[in-house]
Amino acid sequence: MEHCPLKPEGDTRDHLVVIGNGMAGCRAVEELLARDPTRYRVTIFGAEPRVNYNRIMLSPVLAGEKSFDDIVINDADWYSSNGIALVAGDPVIAIDRAAKTVTTRRGVTERYDRLLIATGSDPFIIPVSGKDLPGVIAFRDMDDVDTMLAAADAGGDAVVIGGGLLGLEAAHGLSLRGMKVTVVHLMPTLMERQLDEAAGWLLKQALEGRGQTILTGADTAEIVGDGKVEGVRLKDGTLIPASLVVMAVGIRPSVALARDAGLAVGRGIQVDDHMVTSDPAVLAVGECVEHDGQVYGLVAPLWDMCRSLADGLVEKPSGYRGSVTSTKLKVSGIDVFSAGDFSGGDGCEDIVLRDAARGVYKRVVLKDDRVIGAVLYGDTADGSWYFDLLKKQEDVSGL
Repeated sequence: MEHCPLKPEGDTRDHLVVIGNGMAGCRAVEELLARDPTRYRVTIFGAEPRVNYNRIMLSPVLAGEKSFDDIVINDADWYSSNGIALVAGDPVIAIDRAAKTVTTRRGVTERYDRLLIATGSDPFIIPVSGKDLPGVIAFRDMDDVDTMLAAADAGGDAVVIGGGLLGLEAAHGLSLRGMKVTVVHLMPTLMERQLDEAAGWLLKQALEGRGQTILTGADTAEIVGDGKVEGVRLKDGTLIPASLVVMAVGIRPSVALARDAGLAVGRGIQVDDHMVTSDPAVLAVGECVEHDGQVYGLVAPLWDMCRSLADGLVEKPSGYRGSVTSTKLKVSGIDVFSAGDFSGGDGCEDIVLRDAARGVYKRVVLKDDRVIGAVLYGDTADGSWYFDLLKKQEDVSGL
């Protein structure tokens, strides 16, 4: 086992080691530097051989609107000018809490005073026959985008399994690059987490109008191919040809490392209001954590968590109390906004506006004269106003 010779001579500061060079890990370090730039010596371990980039912007890279350099958040200068040691392309595979060390795949062992786990999430791969064939990928990192771009250059058919936000963005990018794309979605409504049935139907119509094939209520039976992917068979027997299959059926908090180290894990790594785990020397932040039973996969809560984490590291008392989330996005140029609970039910009142000619649909769900949910399709200009009312829980009977 080699030791990582990162510590400058005579540096007696506490050593903060960060596992994960992604958006949450680096943002937490940024927040810490903003509060006290000299307090900790910082080492960041990243699984990918790259600097920190904006994972949310992988879709525009796939669509050809941006390059990788355009989506870099922290370039190499940021690490060096802040005295941060970056070990990229060598993931941490073990944490020894008794010895306070982490060990990487290549056998580098580094000691920590405080450890921050920011391992993010893993794509969920449906356990069907053929899932390991070459040409079957997730849509999670820059390597996946490179694979998609190579497949698009070769032309042919692509199947995207999953009609959520990520799946539709992958389908849009591949379609723009000339592939014939079919989206296979298990649920009857596209993006059912963000959209109600009416908005989901409008979205499906619009995407089909742009040349994609959208199959809802479609259950994947197997992925077929000899030596490489050649198609997707559905449970009803339909066979869809494909030289590329993108799995975008969801994500799960990446907790294996924490669980192996004996930390308390539910759906995610369990943390308190300052993002401290069941071990006071170990913190966790981002998509890998569970706070008050909630796991978040959106960016706004991650930023809130990073602020509370940094406050805790410099003994400031403000803690994280959870987040109300909203989604505002452009799916292939179509504006969609959703927030809160739009399932309706007892005691709820719906206010709906439909303007078929403009392709606009708006639905606001009220309960006890307060906004509890909103879905806007085609015109999302009022989204932040509704979201504000929802967060503040204001009485809207006067409106």
